[in-house]
Amino acid sequence: MPETSVLDHLDVLEAEAVLIIREVAAEFERPVLLFSGGKDSAVLLALAVKAFRPGHLPFPVMHVDTGHNFPEALDYRDRRIAELGERLIVASVQESIDRGRVAEEAGGPNASRNRLQTTTLLDAITEHGFDACLGGARRDEDKARAKERVFSFRDSEGRWDPSNQRPELWSIFNGRHHPGEHIRAFPLSNWTELDIWEYIARERLELPTLYYSHRREVVERDGMLLAVCPQVQPGPGERVSTETVRYRTVGDMSCTGAVRSLASNNYEILEELVATRITERGATRADDRFSEAAMEDRKTEGYF
Repeated sequence: MPETSVLDHLDVLEAEAVLIIREVAAEFERPVLLFSGGKDSAVLLALAVKAFRPGHLPFPVMHVDTGHNFPEALDYRDRRIAELGERLIVASVQESIDRGRVAEEAGGPNASRNRLQTTTLLDAITEHGFDACLGGARRDEDKARAKERVFSFRDSEGRWDPSNQRPELWSIFNGRHHPGEHIRAFPLSNWTELDIWEYIARERLELPTLYYSHRREVVERDGMLLAVCPQVQPGPGERVSTETVRYRTVGDMSCTGAVRSLASNNYEILEELVATRITERGATRADDRFSEAAMEDRKTEGYF
């Protein structure tokens, strides 16, 4: 009998993601790939490159820059995009503040700007006329993420209504939309954090160094280790210490916590993840701890 090739689970996930990315490129007039410099968007960008090389991507890459990003993530973003020779659009939350589109929350310049990203994102979508946004969200990140379809419909105000989404039987995706509406497409919907790291290890993808064990000055606040930086300074009764940590997710420095870890390479991180029972957002994102519905509330407003 002729030999038959057997696809492992990463091959299946990769093939599905590439199919979705190509479907978006074929079905929409002005798509864009959202990129933060984090591990999920790094995998998403690598999959997009696989989908279209040796040609260039048929859409630009866009980062919503809050102004509170980790320097390591920004350095990685610029280096990666330059290596690929792709077009990068940077939508700035600071510019939105300067134009009066959004106002700083309580705490002023040092407060989390996570929620402010929504207005900046929606303004950029309108400015560039994007009708589809490829994002790196996974369903295992948060309860609200799990309600998403692969093609997530957004109305003319960029809002998400979980009760107004299209069925996707047999992986048939419906991108129909009227002018002013758009679709958020999530090729990594069926991936888990463990899948992401297994793929990073297999493909030998580069990531920002903060994902791996390093020494950093931190302050412990509400059970989280926050990096000492201009946006995070020790308050009364708080003590700065130097810890060996890494980050499981990349967000604003003002709201993203580190975890104590000695994992300095992909395989050590995989061993760590097998033993954990807490999602990366549940363990390290202060902005998701305001309420059980914190993520869903932001998503209905137009968040990623």
